[in-house]
Amino acid sequence: MPHRELWPIALTIAGSDSGGGAGIQADLKTFAALRVHGTSAITCITAQNPREVRAVQAVRPSILRAQLEAVCAELPPRAVKTGMLYSASLIRQVARFRFPEAPPLVVDPVMVATSGAPLLHPRALRALVRLLLPRAALITPNIPEAELLLQAPLRSVDDLRAGARTLHRRFGCAVLLKGGHLRGVSQAVDLYYDGRTELLLLAPRVRNLHTHGTGCTYAAAITAHLARGLTLPRAVAAAKQFITRALARSYRAAHHDVLRVAL
Repeated sequence: MPHRELWPIALTIAGSDSGGGAGIQADLKTFAALRVHGTSAITCITAQNPREVRAVQAVRPSILRAQLEAVCAELPPRAVKTGMLYSASLIRQVARFRFPEAPPLVVDPVMVATSGAPLLHPRALRALVRLLLPRAALITPNIPEAELLLQAPLRSVDDLRAGARTLHRRFGCAVLLKGGHLRGVSQAVDLYYDGRTELLLLAPRVRNLHTHGTGCTYAAAITAHLARGLTLPRAVAAAKQFITRALARSYRAAHHDVLRVAL
């Protein structure tokens, strides 16, 4: 019998993007590109394309829990990532669930779509902050999300450094503060801090590119590298290289830019 390669397992808990550029679809493509078997628990069905989110329908909390139980019964993940959770009841289900062997949890605190559509119910923010972020091994907010969590503006690299340290103190987890929205900076700057290690992650900024799903793909790449056994700082650094390459090699679908996640 021929030798079969054993792939580690990762789980994404997120919404479905009918346009294929973000959410569950982006996560599973990223897992596969990094030779990780992707499993999923869908939180929401969205009717969207790269231009707009037209409708959102959340699943029942009992269905989300049933998905998590089914996956973990036969395919226990070595790393878990959350994306769009949308409601307080869904956040509570994830926060209360006990995964086998306590895999690291990467929380991408998805709040607003690239198009501006809200992806987190206003009443859900409190549940996210109180129940889920303290359970995370890593949170990956972009600047608008971090500003909402911090209730303070972030306008410079020094602000990113201070913001990451504040979030680490508040939630007790590592923080990757993504600086893609930072104005007046020639490079794409992200700041990682875990209480001991600080990484300033720099990459050339890709001009005239309009994609969505970059944050999903970035967090999924970190999760995949964790599933493959990398330490958290090394997983973040490797994922930064992965997302930079995906942006630089993006392709066109109709008249939209799409990340190329294949290696």
